[in-house]
Amino acid sequence: MTTAWIYRTRIGHVRRAPIRHAFEYRSYSWYIDLDDLPVLPWWLRPFARFDPADHFDDTRPDATLRERIDAYLAGEGIDLDGGRITALLNARVLGHVFDPLTLFWCHDPGGALACVVAEVHNTYGGRHCYLLRPDASGYAEADKVFYVSPFNEVTGSYTLRVAEPGPFLDVEVSLHREGQPPFTATMRGSGRPATLGVIALTQLTHPFAPHMVSARIRRQGIGLWLRGLPLVPRPAAPSSPRHLQEISR
Repeated sequence: MTTAWIYRTRIGHVRRAPIRHAFEYRSYSWYIDLDDLPVLPWWLRPFARFDPADHFDDTRPDATLRERIDAYLAGEGIDLDGGRITALLNARVLGHVFDPLTLFWCHDPGGALACVVAEVHNTYGGRHCYLLRPDASGYAEADKVFYVSPFNEVTGSYTLRVAEPGPFLDVEVSLHREGQPPFTATMRGSGRPATLGVIALTQLTHPFAPHMVSARIRRQGIGLWLRGLPLVPRPAAPSSPRHLQEISR
């Protein structure tokens, strides 16, 4: 096996206005080293596939995930010179992926954190990367520039807590707008090395996880619409042809 870990997570969303609504669900995420991807036996591969095309816009069909993020960073004027990149993400399970937020921790050759890339996906095939420079406590800020939810305008700013995980994972994203309480999404959990036993047990306890979570999120959205929360029209064209998932409702 590899240096990969699996985090059993609780993901929560809290909306305080104009309708108060909160929900929580269980899932799991992978934490991997992009230069040491998990190599699974054939019988587990359908349940954990890391497809480079699920991340970043890159015209090279054979580019690896590491090559894709290196190209993105180069466009931002950043050269890690081979430094380590770790990622918190969801794998494809039976051909489907639900990955609203992928985090990449990018290190220089000496191991110091150079930046964090937060890649956000929506249900309309779009994706956008936020380049973050967290402080020593893992906090960063970014203006919202990407349409994610049909209930949130492309206004305001994010406050993110994106400290690199250890035994425990604690990620938080809050959307702030003038005169409104923040909308908050959290992802918390504990991790274990991704041994074959842990991977198999995860699949048994969370079967078809991407499919089930995707259905739950859509059900929450329908519920909000039925309660009268107004829809925000989305831009005419998505930024990417890929059909991925969203960070929040």
